[in-house]
Amino acid sequence: MKLLTKSLFTVALVSTALAAQAHTGHGTSSLMEGLAHPFGLDHLLAMLAVGIWSVSALPASKAWQGPATFLQALVVSAMLGTVGAPLPYLEHGVSLSVMLFGAMLILAAKPMPPAIGLGLIAAAASLHGLAHGAETPASGFAGYAFGFLLTTAALHLGGVGLGLAIRRLFAERRGIALGSLGTILGGAGLYLFAQL
Repeated sequence: MKLLTKSLFTVALVSTALAAQAHTGHGTSSLMEGLAHPFGLDHLLAMLAVGIWSVSALPASKAWQGPATFLQALVVSAMLGTVGAPLPYLEHGVSLSVMLFGAMLILAAKPMPPAIGLGLIAAAASLHGLAHGAETPASGFAGYAFGFLLTTAALHLGGVGLGLAIRRLFAERRGIALGSLGTILGGAGLYLFAQL
């Protein structure tokens, strides 16, 4: 648990330093930029939330499905984003996805059917993927995509760790803890939306 805590703290520090570089106009031109891209606050919060929700709302044997669904939808929509015109209000949609994940965490103690939750994750991941794809560097998609998929998977893993810690530390009050976290996440999404 100490190693997990240190790892999550390191992720938080790195995300703070890199958040301003995660969107168009910051020279996304390399593997390193692909690695940095998901550390934008909207992406970071959404990806952590997917991991937390997955271990909180899905059966233990199926907790991997949330992150896997997100990653699959992310890469497919990122490929579409490289060839198509960007959707209007895409960044607004990404911010709203953070609010959606906040609502999902609020409801995680009384989970929705897994198919609905995974469908919402896929829809939100598609918005994030289109945003990633629209920012593909001229040097090519492969290295950039490898970078953002690697970071996304690491953030999901961090969310899984947080979800497991919430389950262990709060036990009977897990619903209150998830609800509080979901409310904070929803407020962050609303703030991000208002900044656009």
